[in-house]
Amino acid sequence: MRIKETLITLCALTLLATLAYLWLAPAGMKHSPDISLTTIKGEKLQLASYQGRPVLVTFWATTCPGCIKEMPHLIELYEELHPRGLEIISVAMDYDPPNQVLAMSKARGIPYHVALDIQAQAARAFGDVRLTPTSFLIAPDGRIVYRKTGEMDIARVRQDILEMLEARAGTGSAQAAGQG
Repeated sequence: MRIKETLITLCALTLLATLAYLWLAPAGMKHSPDISLTTIKGEKLQLASYQGRPVLVTFWATTCPGCIKEMPHLIELYEELHPRGLEIISVAMDYDPPNQVLAMSKARGIPYHVALDIQAQAARAFGDVRLTPTSFLIAPDGRIVYRKTGEMDIARVRQDILEMLEARAGTGSAQAAGQG
């Protein structure tokens, strides 16, 4: 009888541990969804086409104070690191009127891609995003390595991106050396 109880307990614990791991697994375990986005300029973006470089995807709304507060930091980050390979894509929530998104993007001088998610397909693909800001840092290999609901720790994100860019540059120079 004791062996049966012990086996049942072990199975239950294993099941609970597996469920806890799946529920609490770090974002780095997941790959970014391969979605298509349309920008406010009418450009079509395929997220998978940015593989090989770090991508910061941030969901936002024109009525979100935290989103507006982050914008200058995102612009600064983009201007500093885009020449080295960073891509930033901001995705306006489905409830945000496109004319307001366009007006704010122009008023703030946003240099990175601003996409509309009119049917909430991108929000669903990223785990049913409903709160803004919600941001995802995608590594060059396509893994989501950072997810944050609420304002980002810009210094941490910048450091993570710099490390990715340095690793990417090191890989590129190692490949170039091998071809010489």
